[in-house]
Amino acid sequence: MQAIGIPLYGAPEVLTLVERPRPSTAQGQILIRVAAAAVNPTDLMLRAGELDAYMTGFPVPFTPGMDASGTVVETGPGVTDLAPGDRVMAFVNPFTPLGGAQAEYITVPGDQAVRIPEALPLAESAGLPMNGLTAHQALDLLALPPGATVAVTGGAGALGGYTVELARHRGLRVLADADEADRELLTRLGADVVVPRGATADETVAAYRAAAPGGVDGLVDAAVLGEPALGAVRDGGALVRCRPYELAATRGITVHQAFVIAHPDKKAALTELAALAAEGAVTLRTAGLFPASEAAHVHTLLERGGVRGRLILTF
Repeated sequence: MQAIGIPLYGAPEVLTLVERPRPSTAQGQILIRVAAAAVNPTDLMLRAGELDAYMTGFPVPFTPGMDASGTVVETGPGVTDLAPGDRVMAFVNPFTPLGGAQAEYITVPGDQAVRIPEALPLAESAGLPMNGLTAHQALDLLALPPGATVAVTGGAGALGGYTVELARHRGLRVLADADEADRELLTRLGADVVVPRGATADETVAAYRAAAPGGVDGLVDAAVLGEPALGAVRDGGALVRCRPYELAATRGITVHQAFVIAHPDKKAALTELAALAAEGAVTLRTAGLFPASEAAHVHTLLERGGVRGRLILTF
């Protein structure tokens, strides 16, 4: 089979299509013929060598990718809820010897994959698992009651958009920042207040404080504003980091770290996300579908920023 390979760290041009053996299933696993796999910021970090500490002992070239959609080809012993022929979407952990999602065939634990509702397109469904699970985990960590106020930085991005929609579905009052060009998008996704994005993180936080003078109950830092984001949170509130960065808590604010690999129940969360997407409560926002041979181009697009939706490779 073919897979996206990272033979050495560097710019997008290091990415190449490589040949490797088709994997086989073990206990509790399923084999998927991949239709599509999304490209994530984590893939860019892996390609650039920023995650080298997590790849020790794994064979080179590395294969990136954390979410995929496709068709079940084979099920291993112990898998009873999925069968060959099922259309599925799956979360994939790239920090394993087999690598990530961007390959023609992948094996994943059966509890990290769910059927795709008939109402959803197969390829575009690849854009939901990783960002959807991260948004789900972030809101679970905040554990805010209905009616509470949550801020979502970078609400127009893929992770931010899913977080806005899930927060609205959970009955939260949602504030999210955006450029003026994205105001209508965020309103459509369910933001109650669209906060103008400033030229700096401090300016954006000041805009949040103007919209919520007492501070928000919780904040999901999808845009990685970092330490300034604490200024938008009320005393005793909570903040979720969506990427690792150092942050000293202050004013009684609880600081959480979202780490999607550690989501405690991916199966249940993916089932909920798929159902919400089929109902239209969560939107599959696809910025573009590209053949796997254009992986370097897709990395370049994502690095430039400003992408609204998911960039997806097809196999």
